[in-house]
Amino acid sequence: MSEKNIIHLTVGQIATNCWIYPLGDGTAAVIDPGDEADAIISALKRAELIPKFILLTHGHFDHINAVPQITETFSPKPQIAVHRLDSHYFGEDAYKVHSVSIKAAMGSSDFIDTFWKEMPPADILLEEGSVIGPFITLHLPGHTGGSAAFFDQENGILFTGDTLFRSGYGRTDLPGGDGKQIIASLRRLFAMDGKIAVYPGHGGTTTIERERG
Repeated sequence: MSEKNIIHLTVGQIATNCWIYPLGDGTAAVIDPGDEADAIISALKRAELIPKFILLTHGHFDHINAVPQITETFSPKPQIAVHRLDSHYFGEDAYKVHSVSIKAAMGSSDFIDTFWKEMPPADILLEEGSVIGPFITLHLPGHTGGSAAFFDQENGILFTGDTLFRSGYGRTDLPGGDGKQIIASLRRLFAMDGKIAVYPGHGGTTTIERERG
């Protein structure tokens, strides 16, 4: 798949990368719809794509905030998929979980009430090696306990969320974060083929070769 087939939007106050990945049958996977649901929905409609999956690299609010509106807009409803260990960011306890995370990040949880919408439960709980659409799930804990990447092996494309950025990696000081785990996850990624194109949760695209130095 050439790069031009992947639709990229930068959304929200934290400039999260949302990726729309066509699946070749008029459907798409929406990866990390972190905010600005109207813009994401408009991009899907312009491309004449129906979202089949909403894939979350992890559960932080800046990667999932547009999920409720997207699921309410399309029929059939896209399936929400996240690693099992980040499933608590969804469903009936989600407000409490996000309040704790936001307070740790910002010193107060008040910000949550400026954007919160009830978060539906996940439809698919992923594990290491789970296959969803063209992707293999790689469990990469460290940024959160259930951080994951989605790897299209056939096309050499990897969506890494907040585990690996261009010239950096995600913070580990929030609930569920672990510095030793993210180093192990990065080592795992750096052992992969250097030609793999990396599409991160924030910032520009890169390759495995560039990031492992």
